[in-house]
Amino acid sequence: MADALSAGAQRIRSLTTRGLMVPLKFTLGTSAAIVKAVPLLLVDLLNEDGVTGRAYAFCYRPSGAVAISSHLSEAVDLLKDKDSTPFDAMQTLSRQFALLGVTGTVRMALSLLDMAMWDGIAQMQRVPLSSLLGSGPKSLRAYDSRGLGLMEPDRLAEETKVLLESGLRAVKLRLGYPSLSEDLAALNAVRRSISGGDVAIMVDYNQALTSTEAILRGRELEKDGIYWLEEPIAHDDYVASAAIARELKVPIQIGENFNGPEGLLRAINARASDYIMVDVARIGGVTGWLHAAGVAAAHGIEMSSHLMPEISAHLLCATPNAHWLEYVDWADAIELSLKVGDGGNRKGGISWGCLTPPLLHRRSDMPCPKITSSS
Repeated sequence: MADALSAGAQRIRSLTTRGLMVPLKFTLGTSAAIVKAVPLLLVDLLNEDGVTGRAYAFCYRPSGAVAISSHLSEAVDLLKDKDSTPFDAMQTLSRQFALLGVTGTVRMALSLLDMAMWDGIAQMQRVPLSSLLGSGPKSLRAYDSRGLGLMEPDRLAEETKVLLESGLRAVKLRLGYPSLSEDLAALNAVRRSISGGDVAIMVDYNQALTSTEAILRGRELEKDGIYWLEEPIAHDDYVASAAIARELKVPIQIGENFNGPEGLLRAINARASDYIMVDVARIGGVTGWLHAAGVAAAHGIEMSSHLMPEISAHLLCATPNAHWLEYVDWADAIELSLKVGDGGNRKGGISWGCLTPPLLHRRSDMPCPKITSSS
């Protein structure tokens, strides 16, 4: 097995999944829902050499975690007794699940398996994932996405001040109030609470608007100098999104719902946005991310991450067109944290710090990416 492992192949022995509801430090009101806790699924993938690769994902709903776990169990059974690389595993499993459809929870299950396999390889090579991918830990621009949901202007102003204490000089504001005037009041509240003009504000509508309303509101919002306008309409309506992008000066951002690199390519071909944002758990894990990053780089489009910053930071380090890291602290509850400006001195790798059984690894000697306060 040693030769196979050095080439990236591994034989899976067992799978363990655990679902958790993690309370948020900041209640997150969006145009779709009010979120006070998030369902995470933790994955432990033990190989025949005794190394446990780990991954986690935000599952949107508790039922999503249950479905993903079921698909994962079936996927691992299909790979048992075989030496598999992440690439080969993805090819095999995509074919096996083709009739069910490699989308939604199936895509997320295969992505998580891929992420855990890559984590296992990084451990066996004793290098950070970013180095394994041919790059290395480096500084990344990041924006704070933990709060600023739909709420009263006074509360938005106070929460903005709290978020800026992290040192990041960019924040995401959720909009989608019943009226444009309410959207503008929210934006003004955030802007007024910022000292100096060096804080970028990204605006996210969470697919709340019609195309006509998106153009109307976008024209008013862009007067304020917002950094981007994210998912104003249904995420998969690329034709309408392209029309909005043509009408507005502010850059349009989409992509967190891309189903694999194929979805990204369709959006790019439609010229649906100015920027793209990729979710590692929906794009196909590390393998899918690398494919997507190559496509985006070839088209000259800057690429940001969506959630799961602990692994996304490493992937952005290996992305030639890297743009912004979306920073949330949801995994801090399981002691899987990424701190602002911590550079290479932080404990590296993936491990569940407050769960049983005890940790199998704490790779404190491995450097990690540094997220910076510059905008």
